[in-house]
Amino acid sequence: MTLTQWFIFFLILQVVHFLGTWKLYQKAGRQAWEAAIPIYNAIILMKIINRPKWWVILLFVPIVNLIMFPVVWVETLRSFGKNTTLDTALGVLTLGLYIYYINYTQDVKYIENRSLHPKNKTADTVSSLLFAVVVATLVHTYVMQPFTIPTGSLEKTLLVGDFLFVSKNHYGARTPMTTVAMPMVHDTIPVIHTKSYLNKPQLPYFRFPGFEPIEKNDIVVFNWPTDTVVDFKGTYSSGIRKPIDKKSNYVKRCVGTPGDIFSIKDGFVYINGKELKLSDRAKPQYMHTVYSSKGVSAEIIKTTGSTEFTRSFNIKPSSQQQIDAMQPYVLNASQNPDGSYDVITGFLGFPDSVLRTGLYAQEIYQPVLNVNLTLEAASTLRKNKSIDSVVRRIERKPQGTDVFPHDTRWTADNFGPLTIPKAGTTIKLYKENLPLYKMIIDTYEGNDLKVTGDEIRINHQVVDSYTFKQNYYWMMGDNRHNSLDSRFWGFVPEDHIVGKPVFIWMSLDPNIPISKLFDKIRWERMFTTVGGSGEPVSYFGIFMILLVGYFVADFFIRRKKKRSEKY
Repeated sequence: MTLTQWFIFFLILQVVHFLGTWKLYQKAGRQAWEAAIPIYNAIILMKIINRPKWWVILLFVPIVNLIMFPVVWVETLRSFGKNTTLDTALGVLTLGLYIYYINYTQDVKYIENRSLHPKNKTADTVSSLLFAVVVATLVHTYVMQPFTIPTGSLEKTLLVGDFLFVSKNHYGARTPMTTVAMPMVHDTIPVIHTKSYLNKPQLPYFRFPGFEPIEKNDIVVFNWPTDTVVDFKGTYSSGIRKPIDKKSNYVKRCVGTPGDIFSIKDGFVYINGKELKLSDRAKPQYMHTVYSSKGVSAEIIKTTGSTEFTRSFNIKPSSQQQIDAMQPYVLNASQNPDGSYDVITGFLGFPDSVLRTGLYAQEIYQPVLNVNLTLEAASTLRKNKSIDSVVRRIERKPQGTDVFPHDTRWTADNFGPLTIPKAGTTIKLYKENLPLYKMIIDTYEGNDLKVTGDEIRINHQVVDSYTFKQNYYWMMGDNRHNSLDSRFWGFVPEDHIVGKPVFIWMSLDPNIPISKLFDKIRWERMFTTVGGSGEPVSYFGIFMILLVGYFVADFFIRRKKKRSEKY
């Protein structure tokens, strides 16, 4: 919806409100015209229902207002003596239109000094839950949002199982664009796996001023621009187009900002012709091929800190129990003529619980192994006498059209140069560079783009240039060969930016079972900052001291209050 359409919609709501409440305003000792003045009528209504004026603000906050409107309808009915369960149900189920019936047909009396305290425990619980949801939604939307690292695209900088708090204020809190949605969930309702929102109506994009701009090297959470995920059970559809703020959340490192000339040479990022120097906390990984005539030992690889390689075993299961125990860890298997199996597992191999079943498992050290390594780890591995060589994988020739802009000009390791669009800048358009900016013109900035031969038409006019309406960014994972990022789907629009991760509040190792919770928690990562330089420092101890201090102070305050109430 455009701003004009929203303004008309807002005026219609004012007319609906006036027609349904003007008599009630009069019975409360107000003038009928006070029900017709936008915003002012809401302030007066708060006085009538004996609620604070700041509730008016909540009526204009998307998503939160979906909770507040029913509350105000019910409070209005109760202010005129309609406080039965049936009255409450009719008020909510008719979307407030039950108030029309009361306004025109019932001789109700205004209860000026009615008690605001719920008359039963159920009502008190519901009121408390509604207030908690409102507060949590405000914090989640405008202050801080929890986020989980689901994939290894930023290994070893951020790990799978890290739980982050993402600040909405660093880059400026973005107001919701989707107006009708379930609070506190993203695009999918848990358990039932159904859509949690309505596509329409949509609010225009707006962002409050932030503390800082997005800079190169920042780790950023954003909505995946080309999201086609239907739900989080792994279902995809190329026809799905979600609202911007309901697209899947991604986290990557910003390596290119508006106006930069971006390129990748043999896997290394260059900005304006100079190699981008990452922060000292960044630990980019690259796929390497490790060679050893004696076989590459998994124990040696694990000493480098790598967790992205496979292991081979020859196994001889002798019972169904052994087969059932090993199956969760097997990635691939092939049977040998002697009845044994050659299987491939992840880097951990088989845990002790599987081996204790009596399973015969002999590890096979392969002479060639693909391993994901940092450059430092690769350098250390080359010094090992049992290793013949370590070669970094570099894609020099295109292998298909997966890489943006989905032709055969570039690879994931050799890319560009291209200019990252900046708001207000104008570029020349021609058939050769149009694939780079087509998604921006027709999808992100909402123009009608048509190409006939060499003729380019935007909004039905022949053009040879285009001026960008917003800023764009280039996002990449530190795990260079295991990251779905801008190299594969292009630019990230400014209106897709969600926020900046500020610290890790919890970290769980997915490779350790929940039964070993103490070992599963990565204690050294808890309450560590995401940004900054040097080795991460845990503030978990300080947090625990503050938490204990809070509970102690709360205990004494409550005890003092109880004593004062006795006397």
